[in-house]
Amino acid sequence: MQWLFLIGAITLEVAATLSLRVASGGKKLWYVGVAVGYIASFIMLTLTLNAGLGLGVAYGIWAASGVAITAVASKFLFKEPFTVVMAAGIVLIIGGVLFVEIGAGH
Repeated sequence: MQWLFLIGAITLEVAATLSLRVASGGKKLWYVGVAVGYIASFIMLTLTLNAGLGLGVAYGIWAASGVAITAVASKFLFKEPFTVVMAAGIVLIIGGVLFVEIGAGH
């Protein structure tokens, strides 16, 4: 169940961040989605921790996934750049999260 909560937290955080991009473009009503998305994401992250996933692992996966998914989604939704250097950065983030997971010794 902890992984489902974490997936929910990631999805909500990405949705809130993408909503922030829309809101910053002049569509002020989207700030409601930003607030609701971030609050719901933190609630889901809390449920993830309560279900037993360690903080370092949960936060690492949540943050890294959010960065990676938001960068890719922004490429398609907002026509923002996605360069080879950015892709390499995402690969390094994934590697770092894997090291944290391995180091947690599950």
